[in-house]
Amino acid sequence: MPPSPGRSGGAEPGRRNRRRRRRRLRTVDETSAGGLVVDAASERAAIIGRLDRRGRMLWSLPKGHIEAGETPEVTAVREVAEETGIIGRVLVPIGSIDYWFVAGSRRIHKTVHHFLLEAVGGDLSDEDVEVTEVAWVPLGELDSVLAYADERRLVRHALSLRADGAATRRTEQPG
Repeated sequence: MPPSPGRSGGAEPGRRNRRRRRRRLRTVDETSAGGLVVDAASERAAIIGRLDRRGRMLWSLPKGHIEAGETPEVTAVREVAEETGIIGRVLVPIGSIDYWFVAGSRRIHKTVHHFLLEAVGGDLSDEDVEVTEVAWVPLGELDSVLAYADERRLVRHALSLRADGAATRRTEQPG
């Protein structure tokens, strides 16, 4: 009796077929907005903390999905309020970040538009279920507290705009 070709159907017994079937991921584009909300009187910013899979607290800027009919500016104001409890007013755009990640069977390309916002009301609150903690952080400490390099870069840019007085030109917010 000739030898069996093996389970994988290959020519050598016991050798597995080395070619793996690759799962094709569907690519999806998502757009979000948020930003750096600053209390000018105390020179602090409201940021959010979320636990990662290892239980580490990762601090970042508040942000979220743009809803139908919203502009990025309106979304930034809404998301800052939802995630921090602070009501902000958009002063200037400070830049966008884009990145890729996989969730479930989707490969997601996310673009997040960030704005510098002035705190005009509200109370710090972590009522949002997506947020573990919120905190007021002195502006000078943000670079050492924020978890993501691209957000630290945007914050440095925003703070330079404030120092140069460019942030005093407010953008109009649709009502």
